[in-house]
Amino acid sequence: MVATNRDEVPTNYDRKHELKAFDDTKEGVKGLVDAGITEIPRIFYHPPEECSIDNTSDSEEVRFSIPVIDLEGLSDPTKRKEIVAAVGEASETWGFFQISNHGIPFDVLEEMKDGVRGFHEQDTEVKKQFYTRDHSSSPFVYNSNFDLYSAPATNWRDSFLCYMAPTPPKTKDLPEVCREILVEYSKQVMKLGKLLFELLSEALGLKLTHLNDIDCSEGLLVLGHYYPTCPQPELTIGTSKHADNNFISVLLQDNIGGLQVLHQNNWVDVPYVPGALVVNLGDLVQLLSNDRFKSVEHRVLANRKGPRVSVASFFSTGMLPSTKLYGPIKELLSEDNPPKYRETTVRDYVAYFNEKGLDGTSALSHFKL
Repeated sequence: MVATNRDEVPTNYDRKHELKAFDDTKEGVKGLVDAGITEIPRIFYHPPEECSIDNTSDSEEVRFSIPVIDLEGLSDPTKRKEIVAAVGEASETWGFFQISNHGIPFDVLEEMKDGVRGFHEQDTEVKKQFYTRDHSSSPFVYNSNFDLYSAPATNWRDSFLCYMAPTPPKTKDLPEVCREILVEYSKQVMKLGKLLFELLSEALGLKLTHLNDIDCSEGLLVLGHYYPTCPQPELTIGTSKHADNNFISVLLQDNIGGLQVLHQNNWVDVPYVPGALVVNLGDLVQLLSNDRFKSVEHRVLANRKGPRVSVASFFSTGMLPSTKLYGPIKELLSEDNPPKYRETTVRDYVAYFNEKGLDGTSALSHFKL
């Protein structure tokens, strides 16, 4: 492993200055790759243990594979019961599962990935117009690393973010290259999200509409991630280990690979399944379920292959003003199962998470009673 560079930090290394210089290019990680770099800049170096592709478990025998749940046949009561049970079990043990026959056509999925690729690979001068760190200035925000100035190390990733609900953006404010598919895909994901919240409500033994009634599906943020090829993947990471700060995430990924979930102290690959979507529960569902459902840590490795493209749909109102308080659901509590978390608004939770950045620690523990 060519890790010598990591240790050769020049004594005059000024991280703040280098971060600012990188940010000011407005070209992201892709700009570095386009410039033909063969060694990654110091700001991207992560500690060796974070980039390691070796598992953290002592046992080489342990082999896990993430559950894949077929949603076909939901209108049949017997089949629905089986699906709800599978969703419940996956939510309690993994916090992650893949779904097939989810109702979003294959060509819509492919077109959405093409739209993300198209945005990131379009003419740099056009793309730069969307580059900002001020989320209030535009419904569509493109930058590299939302936590660039607070995270201990920079990730090998560029992203765009767009609030698609509760208030959809004006079409003219979206980039032309992915405008139509972004609107169409969001519409379909919103429908799917409502269905997933029904299944999760049933799996918790609540009435079907419970999680939708308390507005878990009110907000939708769509993030388009772009992970360029990396000349030194052993020195950096695509996305640092973290859990999500939302209710649930629905992820569309391509076939490059790199997404891993931490399960029983093992990093487990989340393989590409054509036509399937990855679902993972966020911190807010773990809080609502009083730890019955798990929001688990995951990461994305950097790769010599690529670029890798993914689309993460976050069910959350994010940083939008909110007064509604969320805490452990009363119906799930008892003398034996008292609340483990204090109540919070979505905005306060997300603000704490964003300020902390992807530093490898849990945001949820901050809200423990």
